[in-house]
Amino acid sequence: MPTDWNPLLRAEWDKPYWRSLQEFVEAERARHVVYPARERVFAALHLTSHADTRVLILGQDPYHGPRQAHGLCFSVPPGVAIPPSLANVYDEMQSDLGIPPASHGTLEHWARQGVLLLNATLTVRAGVAGSHQGKGWETFTDEVIRAVDAKAERVVFVLWGAYARRKRALVTGARHVVIESAHPSPLSARNGFFGSRPFSRIDAALTDAGLAPIDWRLPEP
Repeated sequence: MPTDWNPLLRAEWDKPYWRSLQEFVEAERARHVVYPARERVFAALHLTSHADTRVLILGQDPYHGPRQAHGLCFSVPPGVAIPPSLANVYDEMQSDLGIPPASHGTLEHWARQGVLLLNATLTVRAGVAGSHQGKGWETFTDEVIRAVDAKAERVVFVLWGAYARRKRALVTGARHVVIESAHPSPLSARNGFFGSRPFSRIDAALTDAGLAPIDWRLPEP
């Protein structure tokens, strides 16, 4: 992991759960298709350094459909259809900030500005949502959240849905801001996600702490 995350997370690799987790994932790859590809598992940490992290958006699992997962929560690679949850994120962004929905679902532009797009579980078996939960990834990503919580400057934590909101206890710094709402999934977006205005609230929290807001507009990849 050639980033500044390495010294912060290196101790995890010597813990028993890490070896068991990696053995599980390799066994899954030997028998099944697993997403994302090996080189994209830690893409969120490669694209967004610890030093640059200003916002953390927490997802649950990678997408489990063909070609969808590429290591950033809610994001899909260029040329892949925009998933329904992300389409709802775009609709809320338009309502909140007046930014028209992007023609693609690639969120790397956000990641490169310090928006850590972290899934709690970093791999999944093709076609089987939640198949790699409870195997150790959550222990690792909880440490990522704690490392972000330890930053001296403000970070905005965005927790969409019941699963993400259970991680609220990991955010202990009074300087940080937590934005919670229903998940943008079509099953729940109308029960508290639409109208929550997360993007303007993120920018207000950043500027209030003397930090630059995020450029949410997504250029063509």
